[in-house]
Amino acid sequence: MNQYLGYSEQELEKLSAFWTAKEVEQQPSCWRKTQATFRECFPAIEAFMDKVLTHQDLRIVMTGAGTSAFAGRALAPALAEKTGRRVEAVATTDLVSNPYQYFAEDLPTLLVSFARSGNSPESVAAVELANQCLTNCYHLVLTCNGNGKLYKNSVGDNRCFALLMPAETNDQSFAMTSSFSSMMLAAFSVIDLKNDHSKEVERLCLCSEGLVKEINMPFSNIATLDFSRVIYLGSGGLQGLAQESALKLLELTAGKVVAMYDSPLGFRHGPKSIVDSDTLIVVYISNNPYTRQYDLDLLNELRRDKIASKVIAVTAQLDEQVTNGDYWHVPAMETATDIELLFPYIIFAQIYAFHRALALGNTPDNPCPTGEVNRVVQGVTIHNFNK
Repeated sequence: MNQYLGYSEQELEKLSAFWTAKEVEQQPSCWRKTQATFRECFPAIEAFMDKVLTHQDLRIVMTGAGTSAFAGRALAPALAEKTGRRVEAVATTDLVSNPYQYFAEDLPTLLVSFARSGNSPESVAAVELANQCLTNCYHLVLTCNGNGKLYKNSVGDNRCFALLMPAETNDQSFAMTSSFSSMMLAAFSVIDLKNDHSKEVERLCLCSEGLVKEINMPFSNIATLDFSRVIYLGSGGLQGLAQESALKLLELTAGKVVAMYDSPLGFRHGPKSIVDSDTLIVVYISNNPYTRQYDLDLLNELRRDKIASKVIAVTAQLDEQVTNGDYWHVPAMETATDIELLFPYIIFAQIYAFHRALALGNTPDNPCPTGEVNRVVQGVTIHNFNK
């Protein structure tokens, strides 16, 4: 019988945690399959992107709702650097209510839509509003559900390219895990398609497979500690990852643990007031030598303050500043870019959220059984918009 995150399938079924555990642990396998799908579709992707990239003033907007929005937030800064293009992350939940502001510039635009189900009302409406507001709009749809509205609506439209993730990425659990990271990998590969990232993908897969085994039991133990507040911090795209990390904990604990995120520089400007003796702080450390200085400055400050119960650095590079306190090392990624670090780093947050939920007596596969929050959002009315 298979085991996931240290539990047998039978145990996980009783805990209503099977899908969450399986979908967290299977991610490296999903990434390899996603990369294979990308390579298989490469000629069609290249033809589509060549057409899009002929526009020198192209604006790339990465969008989605909730976790899908945070995939764009995590990627956008690094993709702007890599491509030399204007790349922004704007959630569908912002676009739909204020399209006249976010689409105020009538520039050639590539709207990159991340969507696990492709059935969220905002995801479908954002595409329609972009077409309504912009003269020249293209769409890259990254989704895990071939039966979703977003995927079906894109078929046969020469201004759209829809890339379907491997079937197992269509998470059955409440919280997005495999879907988040696989769509993020696909976007990275498509937007930066002029560079072959096969070796980097295999490196992060091997690294993450080892991490799941290495950190599962220690993080299970940390999850028994009664932190009432958890804060994730990261710079650049790692701030987007911090936002997703905080959401995972909020979702799986059904809000029993207060979770927040910020950048190391932004944290000092007021939000640091939340830190008390019941607080766990996780700092995602950048590999970029310039950015890393700011991350380490705050890490050292938080440790000197001695207010938080625990401050953990998550890092791929070891030095005296990191090892002078609690830290978790991501091996074999010392030379990785921050965009590569997104993938092993998120494993830490997912595994901690899973075990913290169980420690609190929650059911990770359905942490809100009373239905106030749903796997596919409900209760949204899309109002008519006249440009």
